[in-house]
Amino acid sequence: MRDTHDNMTMLTDFYELTMINGYFESGVPESIAYFDLFFREIPDKGGFAIVAGLEQVVDYLQNLKFTENDIDFLRAKKIFKEDFLEYLKDFKFTCDMWAIPEGTPVFPGEPLITVKGPIVQAQFVETMLLLLINHQSLIATKANRIVRAAGGRGVMEFGTRRAHGASAAIYGARAAYIGGCVGTACTITDRDHGIESLGTMAHSWVQMFPSEYEAFRTYAEIYPDNCTLLVDTYDVLKSGIPNAIRVFREMQPKKMGIRIDSGDVTYLSKSARTMLNAAGIDDCSIVVSNSLDEYVIRDVISQGAQIDFFGVGERLITSKSDPVFGGVYKLAAIDVDGVCVPKMKISENVGKITIPGFKRVFRLYSKRNNRVVADVIALNHESLPDDEYFEIFDPAFTWKRKRLTDFYAKDLRVQVFDKGRCVYELPDVDSIRTYCKTQIDTLWEESLRFENPPIYYVDLSRELWLLRNRLIAEYSGAFE
Repeated sequence: MRDTHDNMTMLTDFYELTMINGYFESGVPESIAYFDLFFREIPDKGGFAIVAGLEQVVDYLQNLKFTENDIDFLRAKKIFKEDFLEYLKDFKFTCDMWAIPEGTPVFPGEPLITVKGPIVQAQFVETMLLLLINHQSLIATKANRIVRAAGGRGVMEFGTRRAHGASAAIYGARAAYIGGCVGTACTITDRDHGIESLGTMAHSWVQMFPSEYEAFRTYAEIYPDNCTLLVDTYDVLKSGIPNAIRVFREMQPKKMGIRIDSGDVTYLSKSARTMLNAAGIDDCSIVVSNSLDEYVIRDVISQGAQIDFFGVGERLITSKSDPVFGGVYKLAAIDVDGVCVPKMKISENVGKITIPGFKRVFRLYSKRNNRVVADVIALNHESLPDDEYFEIFDPAFTWKRKRLTDFYAKDLRVQVFDKGRCVYELPDVDSIRTYCKTQIDTLWEESLRFENPPIYYVDLSRELWLLRNRLIAEYSGAFE
């Protein structure tokens, strides 16, 4: 679904334009290149990340074009020749693209997206693909941590007013839903993506009336089917809860709730539940908000807090504890006379050495319990044996090997574009959310820890491992 009529083609780093102009001037604009989008570290040092944002990537690529205004702007820069500007008038995406579906748990080094096509196109799309995948994957990952901390209690995304701009609010709410949130405060996300918008009242509503009781009663009159009252404007236990109880008894709304937005939510929620139950209103939901994250939620639950729903805002929508996903987009291969020639980046920082070649990603599952065992990055032409001995290699060039038996393998990638034509049926966001939950259920429980989760194996096939080491030796030898 396209949410805006704005042309995003010029939302790019300027060096993408100078590079594709350079390719054009060098006479190689149609040379075929392969790029991988991957990330290097899991946010918050967690056990896994969740990939999200593919739907918006597809939308961007399908609408990629330079307008006359764009070209006039570039002409005014006075660094691009007219033949290049004429070339841009017919610019469109005609590449092949593969991706790991949204909602999949993913790990560092794995190609989340691979783009194959003319270098001018495959290079140019770098910025926007990173923007879309980095942001939504970050928020989906953070949201899932918070949802897991809630232990089955509903988590609502309340961060619209603290998001870093309009798109961050809209797509952040979408990503949070994929990660497991039950709804959002962001109304436009409901309109455009069908994610239920939720909300009650602000303190200003209560302050506008002569008394807290009158504010609550008026609200219950207007919303008799679903009435959640904000009880902490003055004093939760001395006035908020007693006034809420009075209104609930008088008005008898079909669905009742209270929200606490300040104070010690453990103590207040326990006391509120006792007071509500004593009044015979034991079906009233208790919602809490105010600077929550996975650690606060985990702690208040362990302390016996009586909470049914959490409203989580700034620490979710900004992933405040670790606000950068860190995805990168690197050249992996080029075609030379129809032959795929692997390329790799060498660095003194071992973590920045890339994995060469046109690749695919397999996930291996135990046949005994269908739990994940490891992921294997292999060259695209490779296949994995099923239920046979298989050996995988640590990509850090060490002696470590892992021998597997009694497993089955699944190729995580799907083809999304074939020569610029979308061949992937995008699932709706509810299906993505359900898929995400089922895939997380295949992980070992230890991987769900917030602190010090076990290292998940993302290793290389023997052929790819040998290729990578050979290229490192060749590149190193060139400088001796």
